[in-house]
Amino acid sequence: MTSGAASIDTLIVDVPTIRPHVLAMATMYQQSIVLVRLRGPDGIEGIGEGTTIGGLSYGDESPEGIKLAIDTYIVPVLETCDVARVGETMARIGRYVIGNHIAKCAVETALLDAAGKRLGVPVSELIGGGRVRDRLPVAWTLASGDTSRDIEEAEAMIEARRHSIFKLKIGKRSVAEDVAHVGTIKKALGDRGSVRVDVNQGWDEAQADIGMAMLAEVGCDLVEQPISRDALPAMARLSARHSIPLMADEALHGPRDAFAVASHAAARVFAVKIAQSGGLYPAHDVARIASAAGIGLYGGTMLEAGVGTAASAHLCATVPTLGWGTELFGPLLLTEEILVEPLDYADFSLGVPTGPGLGVTLDEDKIAHFRRDRTAPTLHVVASAGV
Repeated sequence: MTSGAASIDTLIVDVPTIRPHVLAMATMYQQSIVLVRLRGPDGIEGIGEGTTIGGLSYGDESPEGIKLAIDTYIVPVLETCDVARVGETMARIGRYVIGNHIAKCAVETALLDAAGKRLGVPVSELIGGGRVRDRLPVAWTLASGDTSRDIEEAEAMIEARRHSIFKLKIGKRSVAEDVAHVGTIKKALGDRGSVRVDVNQGWDEAQADIGMAMLAEVGCDLVEQPISRDALPAMARLSARHSIPLMADEALHGPRDAFAVASHAAARVFAVKIAQSGGLYPAHDVARIASAAGIGLYGGTMLEAGVGTAASAHLCATVPTLGWGTELFGPLLLTEEILVEPLDYADFSLGVPTGPGLGVTLDEDKIAHFRRDRTAPTLHVVASAGV
């Protein structure tokens, strides 16, 4: 693509969740989604999404901060770029914008969507060696906090053949109460469903030591980020002591973190997230580091809506071994679909879109209804200098 003009529009949409989503650090009643629409001088538009969990209670980026970072700091960098050159553009953004991984992911996703449309291929064909699978196993998170309700929800998911892998959000109650909650659900589901837990850093090492042993006894298959993301030596001790695998999540913010976790033998599974990694390309690097170190892989989510989930699916489609499946269920947690055609959830899996780019289209009426400002968009004209 030659030099010319491009435009970028960033907006926040707030979509209610189907039920309260209870985590160790927050309870969600809606998801706030940052959408990016980037149009190149050839008229091709790419869309991206930057989504986090629970405002600033989960990580160091908020929806408002993501939008600000893009509008104020990334757009001026884009003015100096040929937006058809995705790798070069993201490298330049990386030189001038530190951190802000979710904001970078949203922009990179839009660039890749446009690139795929320009070439007539799915985004998955632009990553590594291309896709190796067309469908992905998908877990469902049980996070109402009520044992009976969670069992009823899981039974309905199995009956509908939508999910047979279940992740429980724990960490707000005592270790004994949380394990009792998990054990009751596992007993009800038996061999019909895999039960895993996510503590979201809610325990200290002593609690995790007790909790992991007890969780293994009740049939839990996996424990996600039980302690602080910075406590790599403690994570390594827990991983070495317990047969139940420890999965790193919040500890992973890109390839450097992945290398550090692998070097410390601090986890036996990685939750690979495009948002936390800073985009699809760095997330692919995280997955490659895990594979080289013999660490299992799981496709994680920031509870993205359709755009971000499609982007994650394209990344997960390229990973040679995905032994722990994915949890790309974000759109199913929302009361409204923001895509014209919903993603394909069936037979306990998600179909990876096959159209050019991300293979998804925004529902303009839904976006207009749920966008936070509900007024004129924040539109920037970007002059590509081609340097």
